Amino acid sequence: MTTTPPVLNPRVIALAHYAARALLENVLARHGVSFQQSVTLRLAAVAEGPVERERIAGDVAGALKIDAAQAHSVVDELISAGLLAPQDSSRVRITDAGRELFATTSAETAPLTARVYAGIPEEDLAVAGRVLSLVTERADAELAALTG
Repeated sequence: MTTTPPVLNPRVIALAHYAARALLENVLARHGVSFQQSVTLRLAAVAEGPVERERIAGDVAGALKIDAAQAHSVVDELISAGLLAPQDSSRVRITDAGRELFATTSAETAPLTARVYAGIPEEDLAVAGRVLSLVTERADAELAALTG
């Protein structure tokens, strides 16, 4: 007996998100890093130099749907841990320790991610990417209307 694949809906999205996030958090926990910290550290790692603290906190708040105070607190945690460092009064930069941690956790999650996505046709991934991007855009607009 074959079963029909589910139509994309909030539950399907949530299940996929939490399954993938659990894999990542398992890796992060071994290094004493939270999900929020990893998102913040990634933004600093991929930046081309120091980043305005307000920008990184704003990007984290927007991505994780947390308030600015929480996002600034995560930046402070990373500074206290020596993974970010103040560059001047308004900017932060990733430290060597932060870059090493980002590289290590990325390397440890890469094979997990590869196995999860293995065998999924590129065209299916492209469709899923377009649909999920549209869902994100619309949900962000709805949230802005509710909180704005």
